[in-house]
Amino acid sequence: MTVRKMREKRGWAFWLAGFVVKPTLLATTTHRWLHPERIPETGGCVIAMNHLSHVDPLTAAHVVYDYGRLPRYLAKSGLWGNKLLGRLLDGAGQIPVERSSGGAGAYAAAVDAVRAGKLIVVYPEATITRDPDMWPMRGKSGAARIALETGCPVIPVGQWGAQEILPPYTKRPHLFPRKPITMSIGEPVDLADLAAKPRTAEVVNEATERIMAAITRQLEEIRGEQAPAERYDMRVHGDRFKKGGR
Repeated sequence: MTVRKMREKRGWAFWLAGFVVKPTLLATTTHRWLHPERIPETGGCVIAMNHLSHVDPLTAAHVVYDYGRLPRYLAKSGLWGNKLLGRLLDGAGQIPVERSSGGAGAYAAAVDAVRAGKLIVVYPEATITRDPDMWPMRGKSGAARIALETGCPVIPVGQWGAQEILPPYTKRPHLFPRKPITMSIGEPVDLADLAAKPRTAEVVNEATERIMAAITRQLEEIRGEQAPAERYDMRVHGDRFKKGGR
């Protein structure tokens, strides 16, 4: 049952998820949504979240679906090579991206989806955080460039708890006892002054930092702690999940 009425037409895959995925999440997690009314009821937008676990897309879908929107993600087009999986992804309205096109393909697909009124979930870090205390890392520019191009709102979300279900880069989930999941949804990130400027690296970097700062503030609210002054950067600090990382 959704908290806010669903206005979008649901494909069969979303109906299936409603009968299978959501009950599974309800059986294995408890949830606390902070300020969920800030999720736009209609129109194209970007939900920008910190990245903790490979189950993040499921927990993100839970809060978005509860508040009347269908989440869309960018997925590698190769996944459509499996006919059954391809039908499922099509049914859920997910967005195929050609690997050969690199970031340009993902960017174009996301812009088209937002202009078509869809809600896109983006993890600006582009990978699970490597910060030792799981604070958000330095972000990539994708969410910022989509917003600057389309003028759509970017809604920052801090999340906590998914890492207890499936810790980073592990394969065995810990489903019981039920794990608490908390999501804090922020006000749209103010990028109005940047939207009218040329898309220079400085402008895009400033927009990206504003988005990451807004996500971090939401996570600070959840954790009741202050994030480090310096954001973790894999180019500087290395990848601690790989041999040679620090």
